[in-house]
Amino acid sequence: MGVGDKLSRISRRDLFKLAGQYGMSSTLLAAGTFGGAMSIGNLARAAESTYERRFSKPAKHTLKFGASGFNARNLLIERMGALEFARDLEARTDGEIRIEFIGDNQICGQTSCVEKTQLGIVDIYAASTQNSAGAAPYLNVLDYAYMFPTRASQYHFLYSPESQRILRDPLEERHGLKFLFSHCELRGLQLGLKWEDQPTVTKLEQLFGTKNRVTGTQLGRIAMEALNLNPVPVAWEETLDGLRQGLIDGAETWASAVAYAGMTPVVSQSVDLKFFCGTEHTSMSSKVFNGLEEYLQDAVMESAYWAQVHVQGANEAALVNTVGFSDPQLPETMFVKDNVRCAFLPDSEIKMAEEMCSPEFQPQLWEQWRERLNNWAGGIDTYQEIYNIAREIPADMRAENVEPRRWWKG
Repeated sequence: MGVGDKLSRISRRDLFKLAGQYGMSSTLLAAGTFGGAMSIGNLARAAESTYERRFSKPAKHTLKFGASGFNARNLLIERMGALEFARDLEARTDGEIRIEFIGDNQICGQTSCVEKTQLGIVDIYAASTQNSAGAAPYLNVLDYAYMFPTRASQYHFLYSPESQRILRDPLEERHGLKFLFSHCELRGLQLGLKWEDQPTVTKLEQLFGTKNRVTGTQLGRIAMEALNLNPVPVAWEETLDGLRQGLIDGAETWASAVAYAGMTPVVSQSVDLKFFCGTEHTSMSSKVFNGLEEYLQDAVMESAYWAQVHVQGANEAALVNTVGFSDPQLPETMFVKDNVRCAFLPDSEIKMAEEMCSPEFQPQLWEQWRERLNNWAGGIDTYQEIYNIAREIPADMRAENVEPRRWWKG
């Protein structure tokens, strides 16, 4: 049985019945602790004990966590750490902080969670930085093309104390958001069913002139236009139909996003362009964070650190074992079951793409946004500083081998 199947034996009706008894958060937190298949009976027992533990004393603070489209099932595919963070924070504070986890787009979606956090409707949110960049434009700072060569370089930057100065502090000052942790992948093109009978992509020029869905990132569009990939804004919810019907050739996103969103049946090739960040992050309202007692603020940071370490290992494993984003692909993975081929381009093609669109080789394309982001960050050269940090580690370092650090402690 593949990971992610364990909840599928339990009907939505039974799940909601349990949630009615013990609350959705207790039910989801309990479901997230299972390593294999579960029955309604053992989920009910786990939900009951989770509920009793969580409500054994009154909470000092109850925080709403708007987790966009995530739930206990798809968080086993894209391991972005939301439930682990919630569970750890409740345990670490001995229930003084209680998390009300609201996923499945019930309170906010990929593009709206950030605004609802800024408005105080939710206290914590999880969504991609790219979809959140519409309402928090400083998040574009992560999206310069080919700034990060590998997933390892992304994790290395997030652990770096320099990320505090370059990413986190300006985000907090401008948008009132405390960036806690993130999953790390690099975006490519996920080609739809009209590419099913085409040979596996090996050259960049095979993609020229295609029409592709783009997220909320303003910087991603610059790269796509320079690569002749015709970015078309399509809502995440409508992307599935667009790929199925051939209205678009592909979507720019990352491998585990295809899998967690149930898009594998309509994707035929996952082209690893690696052209900019795919970062499913969790942020908190800085106003809410600053309103916590100091020892609880420390607990939030330690739980964020713990979640970051967890995500680093778990998502790397899930990419190979669950999603099937590897060469060769493992049997029984989601990509193999739905005939999604991985197209890993040779270094020479990636270099060509970099020369066509990155700020290093095409600085004029990025001037306006670069100047804007640099000003927001207090005058530093955001691209060059992140670029340099991303290359402090060996180019061939595996992401799971990056040394974790408590970034806020310098």
